[in-house]
Amino acid sequence: MPQIAVQDLAAFVAGHTAPAPLLLDVREDWELQTARLDLPGATTVHIPMHSLPARRGELPPTQPVLVLCHHGARSLQCVAFLQQQGHTAVYNVAGGIDAWSREVDAAVPRY
Repeated sequence: MPQIAVQDLAAFVAGHTAPAPLLLDVREDWELQTARLDLPGATTVHIPMHSLPARRGELPPTQPVLVLCHHGARSLQCVAFLQQQGHTAVYNVAGGIDAWSREVDAAVPRY
């Protein structure tokens, strides 16, 4: 399963300008309200994991998609699902928003 470390997110986004990568946040609404990640240069899309099968058409199949959750388990499942649906450039954000908070930006709250 393709994964990307939180320390490499900014460089990944900077290296993919056309089309700009999507940061797909698959957490629940309350989680997004608690801790949000917006990466300059990436478009953030919030689709909770349980809604992804019905809404996957909102994600262009060839656009790079970085999938984010709390610790990386839900996002890993979503990456597998999207790959099965024909998405060719989809990556799990290893460690999720928790790793981002611990290793990159301590201003993002942990929960």
